[in-house]
Amino acid sequence: MAEKLQLSTEWDKTFPKSEKVNHRKVTFPNRYGITLAADLYDPTDGGGKMAAIAFCGPFGAVKEQASGLYAQTMAERGFVTLAFDPSFTGESGGTPRYMASPDINTEDFQAAVDFLSVQDNVDPERIGITGICGWGGMALNAAAIDTRIKATVASTMYDMCRVNAKGYFDSADSPEARYEARKALNTQRTEDFRKGCYEPGGGVVDPLPEDAPFFVKDYHAYYKTPRGYHPRSLNSNNGWNKIGCMSFLNQPILCYSNEIRSAVLVIHGEKAHSCYFSRDAFAAMVKDNPDAANKELLIIPDAVHTDLYDNVNVIPFDKIEAFFNEYLK
Repeated sequence: MAEKLQLSTEWDKTFPKSEKVNHRKVTFPNRYGITLAADLYDPTDGGGKMAAIAFCGPFGAVKEQASGLYAQTMAERGFVTLAFDPSFTGESGGTPRYMASPDINTEDFQAAVDFLSVQDNVDPERIGITGICGWGGMALNAAAIDTRIKATVASTMYDMCRVNAKGYFDSADSPEARYEARKALNTQRTEDFRKGCYEPGGGVVDPLPEDAPFFVKDYHAYYKTPRGYHPRSLNSNNGWNKIGCMSFLNQPILCYSNEIRSAVLVIHGEKAHSCYFSRDAFAAMVKDNPDAANKELLIIPDAVHTDLYDNVNVIPFDKIEAFFNEYLK
């Protein structure tokens, strides 16, 4: 039996509603039986079978934030779009709450493709996906397994397996460091089991310490201010469970990214702390890939990580539109 979800009926996004698109809430199951909640957008002047794009991310965000902004904007440009909350988060189902999984979250993208494939106004041969931040890596992983996905955009991406297993800038890339991380996580598991509940890991730090590194200030400026705060966003509030991302430590994604045949556009800000994720993932994706010609890395001059969350003067929507128009035709 499908989960009964409690969906907000008000417009509670971090961006204004567009009069150029139709909007409604929808739900659909993934193959693990988790019911996902999403916002479906389509152009008010649309007709016939259209191309469609599913959006998700950033990691720890909800569909009322960046993914919804992307979805609404691309619906204004003629696509049917779907911004969804991942399993265990936001308005989507799944218990326990605030867990992440490289497998289940890749499946979430595939479930979104399932849903779009059977909509009356969607051409099932013209479906793409877009992942933001940690869901950029998940989008590439989905593109590697799902041949129905004809085009993929990864924006300001994180490889969540890499950062969990190796630390930022691979600063903890050693068996000893990973052992200590595993030891701490498993100690936490015992404590959680004893208490009968999961300890939250804490979202973005607030108040902001004066000596916080720039990327922490960058996140704070988005998640902890009216610019991007949302009451259902993990990053805006108490974060993932402390053990919520444990499986990323030794379940790497992107192992077969250089077998992706469909088109991929990877976008990142030049000054983002995370830019190395995109540069390295793109290099691995095109290495020895006979279908490298339809892959592109776009570096945005002077842009930082969260510029690609919501700065409409920086997010290259014209480029994204042209990319999807070319490969979803």
